[in-house]
Amino acid sequence: MRALPRRVLLAAPAAVLMFALAACGGSGSDSGSSRAADTQQTAQADGAGAAGDTDDKKEPPLTGEIKQKAEAAALAKYPGTVVKSEEDAEKPGMYAVEIKKQDGTSVEVYLDKSYKVTATKQEGTEEAENAG
Repeated sequence: MRALPRRVLLAAPAAVLMFALAACGGSGSDSGSSRAADTQQTAQADGAGAAGDTDDKKEPPLTGEIKQKAEAAALAKYPGTVVKSEEDAEKPGMYAVEIKKQDGTSVEVYLDKSYKVTATKQEGTEEAENAG
């Protein structure tokens, strides 16, 4: 009986491994990251669809002098602690400052570009109050 060349003996396990990977759905790292990306995209789509709110728009946070002035104007009218301050995506050209008041409730204060309070919204409610 004639011995098989060493090259054939080494190639056989590699061929079996390649066949097993192909039967399982492709290469390990590529299909895993693809499945993870698909799952993430599905989760993002489900989250956006379930909320269905305009509150989900990305609102850039206020910074610098604008942040200081908007927060100071909101706190002057509604004392408490600033939770966040941002540009208002629902009302372009407006600022929104969320304040946790001393009684524990929260209010979102809307200001125009001159830092005048124009409206408020009690957090957790859909009612907006116009400032007078």
